[in-house]
Amino acid sequence: MAKDYLELAELLARVKESVEDAFPDRYWVKAEIGSWSPRANGHCYLNLTQSDRGKPVADIRAMIWKWHYPMLKAFFEQETGQPLQAGITVLVRVQVHFSEQFGMSLFIDEIDPAFTVGEQALAKKKAIEKLTAGGYLEMQQELALPELPYRLAVITSRTAAGYGDFRRHLLENEAGYAFRLDLYEALMQGEQAPASIVSAILEAQEQPYDALLILRGGGSEMDLACFDDYDLAVAIATCPVPVITAIGHDRDFHIADLVANRYVKTPTALADLFLDIYADEDALLDALQTRVRHAVADRLGGMVRNVDALAQRLRLSLQGRFHEEEQRVQARIARIRLGLTQKYGSLVRLADAAAHRVRFAAGARISQEFSALALKEALIKASDPRNILGLGYVLVTGRDNKVLKSVDRVQVGDRIGVRFSDGALTAKVDEVYSERIDKEKTA
Repeated sequence: MAKDYLELAELLARVKESVEDAFPDRYWVKAEIGSWSPRANGHCYLNLTQSDRGKPVADIRAMIWKWHYPMLKAFFEQETGQPLQAGITVLVRVQVHFSEQFGMSLFIDEIDPAFTVGEQALAKKKAIEKLTAGGYLEMQQELALPELPYRLAVITSRTAAGYGDFRRHLLENEAGYAFRLDLYEALMQGEQAPASIVSAILEAQEQPYDALLILRGGGSEMDLACFDDYDLAVAIATCPVPVITAIGHDRDFHIADLVANRYVKTPTALADLFLDIYADEDALLDALQTRVRHAVADRLGGMVRNVDALAQRLRLSLQGRFHEEEQRVQARIARIRLGLTQKYGSLVRLADAAAHRVRFAAGARISQEFSALALKEALIKASDPRNILGLGYVLVTGRDNKVLKSVDRVQVGDRIGVRFSDGALTAKVDEVYSERIDKEKTA
């Protein structure tokens, strides 16, 4: 036997008729804005919710037509001093509407500014006022991160997607920077979350960490309400190490962010904060290394040029003196020969012999001077740093860029420069040996 039935469209049409007959007027409704989505076409779509002891008990779609939305938004913000957004409780006038395709929804055409601050927003405002009066907002700002923060305590849920993104981005960085991460698990949403996070903060601050990180990775306004808790804010403000938060996305800002040493929007941005610190320090060290290398090269180049100039001046000076000496000797010989010839004609042969001996003596003197010159030139070349380095020796400079002549000026951990004949390098001192240190160890 065939059963009676209705087409779905007919059934929903009857429901629509019943709904419109049951709710023919406009009604004032108190609800919390669960989500808020203005569209490019001018309409604004939202969800109205109601909760009982933290649990949602009602939820319905709603919208404000574009011919109402700009006026209602401007009126609300002018009267309340805050934007119309998710997370606040409002009193709105609605028209009940049922669509065969989209189901039940509410059309909003008026809003009462008397309900501008929802229960959650009001609690947040009072907590901020109380924290301000207690001086908690400035406490974390008096703390500073170390130059290279290494030991990091992370408070989050082990299964949180944001935690996994943070670990991968920080620990698998291309530069190879190393960090120590210790996880302190805590609830990240719900009524028990503030107490759980406070407990983790108290446990973590017993260890010597460089920073304490609280991260979650976003969520709805209701999910993130725990981060507006007053007791949690006090625990963050009074923590003896810098606390950094990365709780939500760009649209979220919570009391925990307000009292923290600093805050970022996402866990990935938090990892970038520490990577940037190390990258900046790395760049500084590279710049210092380059400056030291250039300074040593310039110093050695100047020394080589000075030695070359000194050798050239000495060579020219000795050659000039030898030439003058030879001219004086020749002039003296000529005068002696002329005098002997004029006065002692009969002794010419003796004078020639004497002249020969004088010439021989002068030649020997000149040879002796040239030998001395060659010896000095050889000594100069032997003392040339380039020749010394070419024999396998090296020139070592300390952290003050001065040549090291003793290990007493070197400490473990110092960076030293080493100059070879064909280049230079920098090195880090791991250990220092000397007779003095050995005697002190055996004393």
